[in-house]
Amino acid sequence: MSQNRREFVRNATTAAAIAIAGRALAPADLLAARPPVPPARAEPPAMDPVVRELLLEALDTATRGGAEFADARLSRYRNSSVTTREQQIVNVAEGDTMGVGVRVLVQGTWGFGATRDLTKAGVAAAAREAVAIARANRLPDADRVRLAPAPVVSDGRWSTAYTIDPFDVPIEQKADLLLRANAAALRAPNVRFVSSSMLFVKEEKSYANSDGTFTQQTAMRSWMPFTATAVSTDRTDFQSRGEVIAPMGRGYEYLLERKPEENARLWGEQASEKLKAKSVAVGRYDLVLHPSHLFLTIHESVAHPTELDRALGYEANYAGTSFVAPPGAVLGTLKFGSPLMHVVGDRDQPGSLAAIGWDDEGVKPDRFDIVRDGVLVDYQTTREQAPMLDWWYGRQGKPVRSHGCSYAQRASDVQFQRMPNVSLMPGTKDLGWDDLIGATDRGIAILSRGSYSIDQQRYNAQFGGQLFYEIKGGKVVGMLKDVAYQMRTPEFWASLDLLGGPTSWEMGGTFNDGKGQPGQSNAVSHGCPPSRFRNVNVVNTGRTG
Repeated sequence: MSQNRREFVRNATTAAAIAIAGRALAPADLLAARPPVPPARAEPPAMDPVVRELLLEALDTATRGGAEFADARLSRYRNSSVTTREQQIVNVAEGDTMGVGVRVLVQGTWGFGATRDLTKAGVAAAAREAVAIARANRLPDADRVRLAPAPVVSDGRWSTAYTIDPFDVPIEQKADLLLRANAAALRAPNVRFVSSSMLFVKEEKSYANSDGTFTQQTAMRSWMPFTATAVSTDRTDFQSRGEVIAPMGRGYEYLLERKPEENARLWGEQASEKLKAKSVAVGRYDLVLHPSHLFLTIHESVAHPTELDRALGYEANYAGTSFVAPPGAVLGTLKFGSPLMHVVGDRDQPGSLAAIGWDDEGVKPDRFDIVRDGVLVDYQTTREQAPMLDWWYGRQGKPVRSHGCSYAQRASDVQFQRMPNVSLMPGTKDLGWDDLIGATDRGIAILSRGSYSIDQQRYNAQFGGQLFYEIKGGKVVGMLKDVAYQMRTPEFWASLDLLGGPTSWEMGGTFNDGKGQPGQSNAVSHGCPPSRFRNVNVVNTGRTG
């Protein structure tokens, strides 16, 4: 009933990127480069009666064993990757796992068990193991877990919107597209090396809990990492262009829509152009950040520190803590950024990586404010975490409810709080990339993500990018290189003074974001408009002394 072939593990993040030569783009160009709207979502059929029986057996066994709450997930997790370099296929990997995970609350304490034995006897054994673990975990003086209420969903069905299932596309066809894109990039001047991959994930989950909720859903994700490297004729310099296609919650059709073969030569030319770029002079500049770059800054400096478990110190051993803590001292008072800053969490954006119908606790996620008018107003939560903020929600006149941020990567993983889509909302004026550049006297425009470093509290950081353009008098005057900016999170976001409008808003994303012990990976998108930040410190990463 289950397989476990070679599983790929890639600890990479990515961003969206658009095809841009050394010029400022007009709003129309930006719109043309944005990913198309996903197709209409097809509703999956009703839950298979055999699957329903297995889940009920797990729940019945758990409740008979003394659990006051139980849930069970039957999950199939599939992944696939093809990796090439120049005109060679260097790796092909496929993974397929299936199993049932059972989580229980016994006397207010969690227990968890999992199995790949998809029989009634197998899932019953996993449920009994979960109950035994919960009893063993119980400490006499420990606080009991309280769960926020959640509506019962008797027959929930949801699927990512896609038209071509990448797992139905032959490996040969995927590899051929990659090799053709590589060949196109190699025709650009000075390009000597090209690497490209396709990565796909398909998650199929059937969920039930003792409250009476039954849901099933299919989530699909697709990504094509691509990097072209140009080498100078005297071999003293090399420059790369990567991060050109954002990962999305779409099918294989999404990669075809991005036209990698047609665009690859331009990506190679951008790498070659960077060889002639001027090395940046250190100092303070106004930064005009494209969504293909800014998404990662949002991920690291806004989304991670507003995870409630991190803020409470529960992730300190692996992922660090947060400067956005403790909740009682910062909610409603911490000035996270300028009054223009409005950040929301959601799991419903079409095409986004974190989009679902219900989370792994059977909760339909809502759209919620995290930062409003520059002030922190909420955290990312699960059913267990929401009651920890009941004092705050009561003060705001809001119900105590989970924001739907529970997720487990595989059946053998226990679900816990994971990041939803976290996005910066656009401004009210219909401004675009070209408008922000035109309004900037001395600055740097940055596109796509590059290297970065951030401390464990998500307070001090440094970010690079892929393409950098010098701005003087409202115009792009040339390309720069060796650019990175330094920031303290609240100071950086306080310097936000200009936002693009709704038509300039785009999503970037992170395909693999690690958390937990044992580690799990999830995928999230971050939307934002092009944005300007004033007087930011820029360093030269090419300096040797």
